[in-house]
Order: sequence, then structure tokens, then C-alpha cells
Amino acid sequence: MLFSINLSIQQINSNSIYQYVWSWIIINDFSLEFGYLIDSLTSIMSVLITTVGIMVLIYSDNYMAHDQAYLRFFVYMGFFSASMLGLVTSSNLIQIYIFWELVGVCSYLLIGFWFTRPLAANACQKAFVTNRIGDFGLLVGILGLFWITGSFEFRDLFEIFNNLILNNEVNFLFVTLCAVLLFAGAIAKSAQFPLHVWLPDAMEGPTPISALIHAATMVAAGIFLVARLLPLFIVLPYIMNLISLVGIITVLLGATLALAQKDIKRG
Repeated sequence: MLFSINLSIQQINSNSIYQYVWSWIIINDFSLEFGYLIDSLTSIMSVLITTVGIMVLIYSDNYMAHDQAYLRFFVYMGFFSASMLGLVTSSNLIQIYIFWELVGVCSYLLIGFWFTRPLAANACQKAFVTNRIGDFGLLVGILGLFWITGSFEFRDLFEIFNNLILNNEVNFLFVTLCAVLLFAGAIAKSAQFPLHVWLPDAMEGPTPISALIHAATMVAAGIFLVARLLPLFIVLPYIMNLISLVGIITVLLGATLALAQKDIKRG
């Protein structure tokens, strides 16, 4: 947490930092590099993840003290926090997708933590399947974007994409479709309409999990994806309108359903 705060302070008056780590795939002129990208968005998300994470872990120590699966709980929580940090520091779309799926796996494990309960077992399966719908859209959108630009790297992707749009060198309908598919991933992960159905049932997990995953960090992963891809979305006016529409519907629907909800966690 202290490292994230220090990083955020340093980032205020500096440019983004890209650090190459290693090349995963090299084929002719194409290479898929793994590294990390540190900018203001990464700094903010890192502070959020680590701060909420450490607070939830402190609370969980007493909350889960009498549970037989105490150690398993903290393994899952640590795995989840590490996956989220990997997600927000990713330097390309493939890295984001890998950590995106790891976050989904952690969500499945944590929601179904008390898997002997039928409701918890059904809830984790529902969350997993619903998120896979959005994740499939995200994967297809990533591949479509690579087809258009020839790059997964954020440092090249946006510049190439904007030049293609300005010069009218791409099929606008295909580009819009790819953007919609990318946004579908954020819709599922952030429990936005119409893929919001998994979130109320996800409250079957322990309360600290509900606080960490569904109120703070995992739901914020969808917001992070939209923010990271904002230079791409902003040149497509229909996509920005779609994002606004989905957000408005989700807010109104969630507030309306909460009026009739007696369970404070679900509400």
C-alpha cells in the first residue's frame, strides 16, 4: 500500500513509464512483449486495490478466525489482489486479458468459498458463466483491434488507430463492432445492464469477499478497462453514447431494485 501511494505521488509530476520485461512470442516481425505500464491511471488503481485489500484482510483475520478454511480464504484473497495489480499494470491487451481471466477465476473461487452450500455453489457458477459471455466479447474485440492496427501494445495502438480513423482507412462499422465487443467485457465484469444478473447472487460468499470484489476492486476492473481504452472509444461517438446509456440504465435499475431489497448485502 505504501509503495502504491509513493508511486502515485511520484507520478503526479512525471510521464508514464513503460518497462519491458521479456518477449513471450517472436514470429518474424511480430513480437508479444510482457512488461508493465505505470501512469496516473495505474497509480490511482494501485492505491485503490492495495488500500481496500489491506483493510479487508485486517477485518477478515477476525471474521474468518473460526472458519475451518481460514488459510484457503487468505490464499484466494492474495491471489485475487495480485491478479488485480497485474491487470492494472499491464502494458498490452493480451496481458490485460490474461489477468482479466485470473480475476474471473478468483471471483469464482471466492463466491463459491462455502461450496457445500447449494446457493453458494449455484452463485459462483452463475457468476462464472455470465462473465464468460463478456470475456468472449472482450477476446474477439482484442483480436479485431489487432487485425486493424497490427499491435497489442498501448504505446502504439492508440496512435495507429487514430491515424487510421483520421485518414478514413478502416471500415467504420467493423471498428465500432470491435469497440462494442471490448465494452462487453467491461459490462460483465462491472455488473452493468444487461449482464448484471450475477452480482446479487454473488453475495453468497463471505462478507469480506463481497466488500473486496463486488464493492471496490473487481467491479472497478471494468471501469479501468474503459478508462484505459478511452483514447480508442472517444473517437467513436456512438460508443461513448452507448457507455452513457448502459450506465444510466444500470443506475436506475439498481436503485429501483434496491428499494424492495431487505438483504443489506444484496441491496
